[in-house]
Formats: sequence, structure tokens, C-alpha cells
Amino acid sequence: MTGTRKITAALLSLCLVFSSLSLTGCDQPDENTSLPDTRSSGSSEADEEESEDQDEEESSSETDEENDSDEDDDKEKDKSKDKDKSAGKNSGENADTQKIAFTLKNGNSWPEGNINIYQLDGTVTNNQTDTISDWKVTVPVNKDIDVKNSWGLTWELDGSTLIIKPDNNTGNILPNGSINFGIQIASPEDISAKEAVFTARNTSASNNAQNGQNNNNNNNNNGNQNQNNNQNGGQTSSPNAKEVPAPSTDDWLSVEKNKIVDSNGKEVWLTGCNWFGYNTGTNIFDGLWNADLNTSVNAIADHGFNLIRIPISTELVNQWEDGTYPQANFNQATNSYLVGMNSLEIFNYVIGQCRANGMKIMIDFHCATTNAAGHNYPLWCDDKISEKDYIRALEWIASTYKNDDTIIAIDLENEPHGKPDEKPRAKWDDSKDSDNWKYIAEKAGLAVLNKNPNLLVMVEGIECYPVDTKKNGNYKSTDKSDYYFNWWGGNLRGVADHPVDLGKYNNKLVYSPHDYGPTVYEQPWFEGSYTFDSLMDDCWRDNWFYIYEQKKAPLLIGEWGGFMKEPNLTWMTYCRKLIKENKLHHTFWCFNANSGDTGGLVLDDFTTWDNDKYEFVKEVLWQTDDGKFIGLDHQIPLGENGISLSDYY
Repeated sequence: MTGTRKITAALLSLCLVFSSLSLTGCDQPDENTSLPDTRSSGSSEADEEESEDQDEEESSSETDEENDSDEDDDKEKDKSKDKDKSAGKNSGENADTQKIAFTLKNGNSWPEGNINIYQLDGTVTNNQTDTISDWKVTVPVNKDIDVKNSWGLTWELDGSTLIIKPDNNTGNILPNGSINFGIQIASPEDISAKEAVFTARNTSASNNAQNGQNNNNNNNNNGNQNQNNNQNGGQTSSPNAKEVPAPSTDDWLSVEKNKIVDSNGKEVWLTGCNWFGYNTGTNIFDGLWNADLNTSVNAIADHGFNLIRIPISTELVNQWEDGTYPQANFNQATNSYLVGMNSLEIFNYVIGQCRANGMKIMIDFHCATTNAAGHNYPLWCDDKISEKDYIRALEWIASTYKNDDTIIAIDLENEPHGKPDEKPRAKWDDSKDSDNWKYIAEKAGLAVLNKNPNLLVMVEGIECYPVDTKKNGNYKSTDKSDYYFNWWGGNLRGVADHPVDLGKYNNKLVYSPHDYGPTVYEQPWFEGSYTFDSLMDDCWRDNWFYIYEQKKAPLLIGEWGGFMKEPNLTWMTYCRKLIKENKLHHTFWCFNANSGDTGGLVLDDFTTWDNDKYEFVKEVLWQTDDGKFIGLDHQIPLGENGISLSDYY
């Protein structure tokens, strides 16, 4: 998400794979009371990558407890297996390969006063035929820690050991299913995920137990996989699912000077929020380890957001196009109607439920490689994803959904950035260099619009721009004093000298800066006492607001938001004022509770709304004088508390 702040993005990944001991040569009990605990801890060396804004470590170990290889014992084991099969049993002791994959990662950390907040993100995947229960994770910590937020777990502190256990929704992990959990901890000392110890106990799955297949990398040959088949697909319907209408093509938008208008030339106001997860490796929205998908989508629409910005990785889109569907991780009991769908089918299901709610979608290409910290990489491609891969992903989204105006916009790339002394780094000039974001944005925008000329194209800024373009227009200097700086994606000074040119499609171009407050990073314009006017003079106008003032193009602030406390609240109030007075388009960051340095519109359970924050944002949601929210669909009202565009006009 955010920009110039210091991030300790230590990505300590612990992957543990377990195999339970078989009890051979005797009758097996009906219950798993004699099953030994399966226990292991990370012990491999960490791969470390360090930069000024990012410090990543990754630790991975794989442990298999193997059965005795003695030939006689193997024969006895086979006899025992045959005996249980004839008895119709499905006990954990007798499974051929019982494996549990456990991952615990250090996410972002950020300062809060004199201490740091550390986020740990965990996943447990059950790759066996029996349900897992009674799992726990222990992590060595300082005895003076303070848990700030958590989801998908319960916790207790035993001296200097943090004990993590499942909550009501994550206690039983069905065969081939997975759960996610997370916790944010204030600590005077570093917390390392590689010190974690995982323990699990298997329990028998009844013969009619739901088999929670999530189609991990499943090459599904369903002929509808790349189509807008947004119905339930034969799955059990959720009581909160809405009937999905057929796709339409009459809600496309375009640009007139600094306004966005509908097909009739009527001005519209895009007022949305972000919901991430398709960029992180969850391969679905985050939070569905606890929340119900349909209930959440309905709630966003009912609260008046007419647009969802969905961050996604280029890698995931490439995989979908290539017929590979990485596992979508969600609570299969809460979201049972999604079980059996692959990740692309679930994505299409999301599109259908958004359409049924009269809510539109903007796809945000958030990072090249799927990774919760992927946005820290400065460019749109990396050593795994090429520029060609990036362009074909954009084209695939544009082409696949060209007959469905639920997706009305594509944000070409999230937060290109980099300082002048860093390599790689994004620049903005009139060259055809591969790191020139202005040039790549034109190439990418035309690739999108040649596939679907109806989409809006969002172009973000970069991080730094030369003070003197005559002397340093080629970014030759590595002296930081020769540059203007802003938030990642927030520096659009280059538009004054080198505007993006999409030719005949310039009426589809929207510039999209990001802006944050001092709790994310203490930018120079926050020093001392600052005002609305000082923010305008020191940051907003020269970096991007001049584009709106001079009517060059519309602006959509793709990310803004934060905690509802000082010193952040003053900035948020001023930013809201700017949005309201100028009717600037925006997507608030974010719906997610697990955004470490901003918080979310919902609390840790991903179902309870933060009413104070929502009421704050509500002032800049498009609504009538009598409080009806206004959607962007001409026919379908926005949620339960809104109206359609035709109703408004």
C-alpha cells in the first residue's frame, strides 16, 4: 500500500510439513486419543534481503516423521490398513500420508511511540484425509508485550511464551482445507516467526464429512472458467447470496476535462474502498478466514460504497490465464458455498455478487509477484514477472470481462517508486527506457484499451521527480536534494512536463495519487503544526492537485485513510475536506482489519464495523440530500440503502 515510510517487512516464513506415526500390528481405536502430538519447530537458515525501506528474512523447513522402514513392519501396517478398510473406519492413525503445512510469517512492523508493532500472519493447511483439531502455536516473546489486534485465533501469555489457539471458526480444519489467522503485538523487542513451534492433533473425519477441496493449482477444464459465470455454479447457496442479474454494458464511464461522466454525459462520483487479499497469497479477499463473503459484500454496498478497488498480483492473473488456479484460503464452514470452486471461479462469483448489489469494481495491479510485501518492490515487473507478463495480464483482464461493466476501471500499477540512488527505481520522463513509468503506463493503457475501449485507466505517480528538469531530466543525479519527494505513487509532477498520452483514448485517462498521514510516516510537511492550507502548499497542489485545478484530467485518490487518533486524525480531516469540497473520486484504505499501519473499516472479526471510522468516511460517500447512497449502475440500486443512477438522474 503505502509509501516513503520505513518498513521492517521481515518475511519470516516457516513451512512445516508433518507425517503422523502409524500404530501398526494391532487393532486401532475408534477415537484418536492415542495419537501422538505432531510437533516441530523451524530450524533452517533465513534468507535475508535488506534495503532502506525493507528488511526481509525467510525461513523454511520441511520435516517428515517417517514410519519404520522395516519390511516386516510394513507388511503388518498393510494388514492393519486392510483391516480398518474392511471395518469401514477412517481413523487418523491409518492414513498413508498425513501432512499438515504450517506457515507463520512476520508481516510489516511499524513504530508506535517508543515500541514497535509486529504483525504475524499464519496459515495451516490440512493436506490429508482427516480433520485437524486441537492445534496451537507457541512463540517466544517479551513478557511485557501488548496484543493490539488479532483474528482467527485466541491467545494467552504464559510468562515469555505467547500461546496461540484457534477461535470458534478455526478450530477444525477439514481435509484439504486451510485456515488463516493473524495477530498484531506491541513489543519492546523483536518478535521472530522462525522461533514458533506448532502442535496439532488429528481427529477422525466421518465418512460424510465435507471434503473441503480448494483446488490448489488445479487445472480445471471447466469450459466456463474464463467466462463471467458468476452464479453459484451448483454450490450450496448462502442465505445472504443475492440473485445475480445478467451482465450489462450500459454503465461504462468516460472523462470530460476533470470530471467522470456516464454514457449520457451526466457527472458521477466514484466513492469506494479497498479490500485486499488477491495480492497476498490468500488468493481471495483477506478476512474470509472468519467472515462470510456474501455478508461482507452486501455490507460494503449497504454502507454506501459504490466501488471496490481490488488489489491483485500480476502473477495470479497470469496463472489464471494459463489454467492454473492457486488455492483460495478461506473458512470453509462459514463459506461452504465456495467449496469446490477454484480461485478464478470464486473471483467470478465475487463479480456477480458485486453486480447484484449495484457495486462496481476497479482492478488494481498491486504487485508483480504474489506476496503480502510485494508492493515494496518498486516496479511493475521483477525477476519472476517480465514486462511481457505484466502486459498480457492487463490484456487478459480487459478482454475476459469486456462484456461486463461491473469492472469499470483498471489501476495499471500500484505505487511505482524508488529513490534516485536506488536500483531499480521508477522515473517519469520522455524516454522509452524500461523504468520510465510514464512510457510504460502509455504502453499498458493502450494494451488495455485496445482490448476493451470502454474501461477507465488509472495512472498513479512515482516517488521522486527532478527539481531542475533541464539539468537533471534524465535522473542522472543520485543526490536526493535534486529531487522532490512524495508518497509512493503520489508524485505526479511529471504530468506537467510529460503528460500521459493515450491518443484517441485520452477520454479514459484518470490520474490516481495516494496520500497518507503522519502515523504512516512523518513526512516533512507534517513537521510542527500544519493546516489545510500548508498541506495544499507543501504537498497536494504541486504533486497532483494542479491536475484537477487546471482541468487536465480527473483525480481519484486510490488510497487514503488511517487510525482515528492523533496525530493522524487532523490529516484525515483535512484530506476529507479536500475530497468533499472538490468532489474528488476516492477509494478509502481500507476494508481490511489487518492493515497494520491504518486499521480498517471493520474490526478484528472482519464483521463488526468500526462505526466511528465509518461515520467519518460516510461524509464523502455519494448520496442524496436525504441520505440515499447513489450507485454507478443505471438499473440496480446500490445495496439496501441506495438508489440506481437512473433513479438519481
